[in-house]
Amino acid sequence: MWKRLLGKRWPYVVAAVLLIVVTVGQQVELRSDARTRGTLEDVEALAARSDVNLLFILIDTLRADRLSSYGYERPTSPTLDALAASGIRFARQMSQSSWTKCSMASLWTGLYPVRTGVTRAPQALSRDAQMPAEILREAGIRTFAIWRNGWIAPSFGFAQGFEVYHSPAASPVPASVRREKPTIGVAGTDRDVVESAMEFLRAHGDERWFLYLHLMDVHQYVYDEASALFGTSYSDIYDNSIRWVDGVLAQLVRDLERRGLRDHTVIVVAADHGEAFEEHGHEGHARDVYSEVVTTPFILSLPFALEPGIVVDAPTENVDVWPTLLDLLGLPGLPDADGRSRLPEIRAAGRGEAITESGGARFAHIDQSWGRRGQRPRPMVAVSEGPYRLVRYAPSGRVELYDRSKDRREQHDVATEEPEVRERLATLAKGYLERSPAPWRSEPEVELDAGELERLRALGYEAE
Repeated sequence: MWKRLLGKRWPYVVAAVLLIVVTVGQQVELRSDARTRGTLEDVEALAARSDVNLLFILIDTLRADRLSSYGYERPTSPTLDALAASGIRFARQMSQSSWTKCSMASLWTGLYPVRTGVTRAPQALSRDAQMPAEILREAGIRTFAIWRNGWIAPSFGFAQGFEVYHSPAASPVPASVRREKPTIGVAGTDRDVVESAMEFLRAHGDERWFLYLHLMDVHQYVYDEASALFGTSYSDIYDNSIRWVDGVLAQLVRDLERRGLRDHTVIVVAADHGEAFEEHGHEGHARDVYSEVVTTPFILSLPFALEPGIVVDAPTENVDVWPTLLDLLGLPGLPDADGRSRLPEIRAAGRGEAITESGGARFAHIDQSWGRRGQRPRPMVAVSEGPYRLVRYAPSGRVELYDRSKDRREQHDVATEEPEVRERLATLAKGYLERSPAPWRSEPEVELDAGELERLRALGYEAE
């Protein structure tokens, strides 16, 4: 029924009217919080509850350090900040790639890119991979997705476990809305996703559900007059776009509250990668794995408000996201995952125990020839351990080493100054590339047509 409704125009019109009625310039902040106050014991008790929904919001191309709750001086994110302030914020989160498809394959499976088999444009997730939506569905939870990025299309294996995997029809974009980096094949705005989500809540709010939303307006640099607060450079417009999306999401959170669903819902905010602004000679993403393109937010807002919120300072990764969520809900974990549940770190932080390191190296990976047919793989790998971060290029084996305790922007290469650290991390990078793949049968590669290749070029990627 819901899928049939989404194919009609009237739900969008009704939702759009509601959206206009409750917003002023898309910048309505959360003015009240009717949730009960919770404790760490309530966090641990979530696993025994059978009434908890999961709203998973993936904001494409969102780097953590552009959010106020992560220390940014500009007020880009009042809604997200409110969710973080009374929830759980992971302060040192890292994604596994700066390219959406590779990154999302790792996020959903809990496996590093070298093991998923999804590092190049034609590759798809195996049907043998067990996905979180499958685990949730087996637990009797309804599973729905609304997405706008073609790299997570069903043809690449990302629809596994979802009852409905829906790309919404694009509504007309008002003249007041600007898209500074429009992409061929990505029409409309994230309002279309939120309007579809609100219609979903109307139809299925009385059931137990998991709803995944994949937003694209930060990637597209979309904003309007009310969110144009920070200037006109690309970096400024990126901030404007975060403010725009934050306002769009405020409407969804308020709809949850209006329907009485807020105190039964865990809201997750994550990102697939960040965005570069010439820190290492490039603008955009999907070219390298320096920190600006793989440092992402991870926020959990719970059915109750924590006062104060919990901040996990230990380093974490996107491969940890679903092991943590499934553990939080008391459900079976992902098989053979590289990531792990971070509930121990949540407990420690909630008790005021300082854990700034939690063992083991973390990895980010991009094949720098992922969009070039006929070229050999050129894997670029970053290894993070303690304060150090090593970046290794292939096939040359050239490395760069940064001490992030003194150099957060990774501008001063200390490889010659720290030879022992360099060799240890270079060995870890080499060992990472030699890891065995997941025990899945490989999927046939997806043939990319001329239109899809053109969309790659429009995104700023090198493809042929």
